[in-house]
Amino acid sequence: METVNIMRKLEICCYTTDSARLAEKSGAHRIELCDNHLEGGTTPSYATIKNTLNELKIPVNVIVRPRGGDFIYSKSEYKIIKDDVLKIKELGASGIVIGFLLPDGEIDISKTQEVIKLAGNMDVTFHRAFDMCRNPLKALEQLKEIGIARILTSGTNKSAFAGIEMLSDLVKKANNEISIMPGGGINENNLKEIISKTNAKEFHCSAKTFEQSQMQFKNENTYMGRDNNYDEFSKITVNTDGIKKMIKILKNL
Repeated sequence: METVNIMRKLEICCYTTDSARLAEKSGAHRIELCDNHLEGGTTPSYATIKNTLNELKIPVNVIVRPRGGDFIYSKSEYKIIKDDVLKIKELGASGIVIGFLLPDGEIDISKTQEVIKLAGNMDVTFHRAFDMCRNPLKALEQLKEIGIARILTSGTNKSAFAGIEMLSDLVKKANNEISIMPGGGINENNLKEIISKTNAKEFHCSAKTFEQSQMQFKNENTYMGRDNNYDEFSKITVNTDGIKKMIKILKNL
């Protein structure tokens, strides 16, 4: 197995082309491009992928997830996933972000291998579906064996900080043969300790924040989604100050 040898990097999860551009300007090393933050991230539109790739110079990895919810996909959903992978490869993305499970909580090795093959030279990350699997240490060995580049994980806990002990174990057992990328609630206030306790080399953060709409007229008697606690008059972006502070932490270490 080829050894992974990388400097410490910060990946920012972005939900718009504008956010991705801001993250790049703030020093991010790579973008995970998604849609639907309320669903935990789904595949962005063709045009969003195309325009983001055209506007950015840093690597962009695109999540391939046709819906929110679990990671067991129907025949039609799986076909959509494979078609999206081929289109993303055609557009020239650096990589894809995927995750497949079986009903018993095991990694769906067959689907994962098939998608890796379709991805060709693209970088392949296994996302936080990993945190829903039955046996993370077994899953690590399986994903290492079939050629996944990295695993995005919170250490099977509600946040990377809460899962710090598992993350440390995963990094050790990965043995530099696959990258363990902590993600979930990472920010400028806890990054240094997470680095120190896990010795990971890549870190994933949304740096999510919201900016108010320019709408002057606001009909506050209705809303577009089911969650009436969601502010219809704001839009998602990234905390550029937070990203810059995290980049500074990585450089100083």
